[in-house]
Amino acid sequence: MSLIPSFFNGRRSNIFDPFSQDIWDPFKDFPFPSSSSLYVPQFPTETSAFVNTRIDWKETPEAHVFKADLPGLKKEEVKVEVEDDRVVRISGEREIEKEDKNDTWHRVERSSGKFLRSFRLPENAKMDQIKAAMENGVLTVTVPKEEVKKPDVKAIEISG
Repeated sequence: MSLIPSFFNGRRSNIFDPFSQDIWDPFKDFPFPSSSSLYVPQFPTETSAFVNTRIDWKETPEAHVFKADLPGLKKEEVKVEVEDDRVVRISGEREIEKEDKNDTWHRVERSSGKFLRSFRLPENAKMDQIKAAMENGVLTVTVPKEEVKKPDVKAIEISG
């Protein structure tokens, strides 16, 4: 095996070459879309990277906070809804770019399609006070929590 990178000797199938066309995909035989399916030079109807949008959910003492990376989407293309009084639904769609027959595509890796994520919130969530904001492609949904009422503790004097 040559130590010379493939772009010097004209070969395009070296695992160390980031531009290689022949990349080993350990997930190619699994029943879900793999990374190799992204290299098809045509527009797929949906690609898993966008359909399976990753959303972080953290709970602070004051609120439940959801963050979703939605690069390239405008706030008008995203919906935040409340379903059945306890479920927050976050959905959206990125349209497929129009294909011009005069263009030659070398790679299509940007994802498109619809996504929908639902989260059931606990009883302490104030569902009527949900706020959502979109900044720099990051959607932040904040659901305030009800204050936890501390139980009244009364000291009892011990006789004897």
